[in-house]
Amino acid sequence: MDSLYFLIPIAVLFVALAVKLFFWAVNNGQYDDLDTEGRRILFEDDVQDQSAADGDEER
Repeated sequence: MDSLYFLIPIAVLFVALAVKLFFWAVNNGQYDDLDTEGRRILFEDDVQDQSAADGDEER
């Protein structure tokens, strides 16, 4: 029973820290554009190939 007096404030501290971290991420734009990063992972090779092809055409 005595451990609850120690664990409850720690749990409240962790929850407060998680909420603060979440709002920090939202305010800094971490969740603004979720689709672009997913597409960049899938189609990264196409972007590099196009930029290399554009570079070759310019020469």
